[in-house]
Amino acid sequence: MTGFIRKSLDQFFRELPVKSNFVGELPPLPVTGIAFDSRDVQPGNIFIALSGSNFDGHLFIPSAIQNGAIAIVGTQAREPMQVPYIQVEDAREALAHLSAAFYDYPARDLVVIGVTGTDGKTTTANLIYEILLNAKIHTGIISTVNAVIGDNVMDTGFHVTTPEAPDVQRYLSRMVDAGLTHVVLEATSHGLAQHRVTGCAFDVGVVTNITHEHLDYHGNYEAYRKAKGRLFEMVRDGCEEKTFRPCLAVLNRQDESFEYLYDLTREINQVAYGLDSQDGDIWAENVAYTPSGLKFDAVTRDKRIPITSHLIGEYNVSNILAALAATVVGLGVPEKAAQRGVANLPGIPGRMERIDLGQDFIAVVDFAHTPNALKQTLAAARKMSQGKVLVVFGSAGLRDREKRRLMAEVALQLADLTILTAEDPRTESLEEILSEMAAAASENRGEEGRNFWRVQDRGDAIRMAVQMAEPGDIVLACGKGHEQSMCFGEVEHPWDDRTAMKSALAELMGKSGPDMPYLPTQKKNKSE
Repeated sequence: MTGFIRKSLDQFFRELPVKSNFVGELPPLPVTGIAFDSRDVQPGNIFIALSGSNFDGHLFIPSAIQNGAIAIVGTQAREPMQVPYIQVEDAREALAHLSAAFYDYPARDLVVIGVTGTDGKTTTANLIYEILLNAKIHTGIISTVNAVIGDNVMDTGFHVTTPEAPDVQRYLSRMVDAGLTHVVLEATSHGLAQHRVTGCAFDVGVVTNITHEHLDYHGNYEAYRKAKGRLFEMVRDGCEEKTFRPCLAVLNRQDESFEYLYDLTREINQVAYGLDSQDGDIWAENVAYTPSGLKFDAVTRDKRIPITSHLIGEYNVSNILAALAATVVGLGVPEKAAQRGVANLPGIPGRMERIDLGQDFIAVVDFAHTPNALKQTLAAARKMSQGKVLVVFGSAGLRDREKRRLMAEVALQLADLTILTAEDPRTESLEEILSEMAAAASENRGEEGRNFWRVQDRGDAIRMAVQMAEPGDIVLACGKGHEQSMCFGEVEHPWDDRTAMKSALAELMGKSGPDMPYLPTQKKNKSE
């Protein structure tokens, strides 16, 4: 992270809003960048020594100094060294504030709309983005899929998480330089807990839902909910920083998080949405589901807004309502701009994305990787087809283990045929992951070989599903969505469910198509 020289070293730490202890004098040297990987350090950089369960950035301090770091920030007590050392309680929080300072706090010049939740964040963020664009508001977006600044689209990584703080601040700075006035920022629980979006001066907080996910990291639901709640604390606590702040919390009236977030945001403006009125500010009536999209009326106490969308499923009615609550009700965006924005969104990559090679059944790739998301996706699938529902999915290694049982239960209850397969097993045994899921399936009306199967290779699992499909059925590959890799051991292998689905369909229909992406499980299957 280099290219700017705006403040000297002593100025940076004089303004740092975290408790710190200085070892050595802070000279007025120009700061050229902030780095948290010693290999990326360039002359004039400040190096932040981050620590995690499997790494300790303090071990790389000598390397950072050798590469030209002029100051080191860490959490451990240290003796004086050849450059100043600043001890802090939380290195990630310091990284966020230093990154914001390096770019002259760009979020202060933008209306920042944060979107969090377990499911639906990316879709809701993109809906808000499209609505604002159609209202002729100069808007950017930073999501777990990409960052968009005007015509410039940048990939934000392999797996779904909020970008690191220096990247977030760099994107925001570029948006300010490009003349944008608003930004939609998707905030994951990891991004919030790890301070990746600290210093973003949020004006609006939007929540989709808070359900069972990431309990491996957060420990329990309450801690997970608290991490999500940090977004609303930042909105609440920063209300005095800008004269044009809307200070708005957009809450899901029908989610179990409502009471907690409502109490957290009593001091600021609140807008509640839900599928029915239930004392909310905006709700849905006359909902019609079709295989090609949605139609419904979004209703407020004084308005009725006809909505047409390419998105499908009841959960997307809720996502659209969240976007309308933030824009029409909260920010006063004209109704017609909102209608156009919703109608113009063709879909989100890897979210209920249809793959059509002319087959006589529906094939869909979806990102559903939580119990609630899988439940909603399967419910939507029922409305899309009169035939059977076939679903292929797995559960990630080194993540929430309880999710494996819950997702298998959901699938056996709502799908006709289920194929359990690989999904980022990482360093865990794929066989053991699938055994846990199969046990849960067997306890929920499952009979292996009749209505559920275990297929370790994800490509073969998708092949099996399309070969089993009959006219009018629907085949869903869930859990990976738009992601571009799958992790076995510590290696990321290139993988795209959409490519895999196209390959399987082409093979079935005798058409030319892409090769099935390679995974290590292919070798094992071929040798058996």
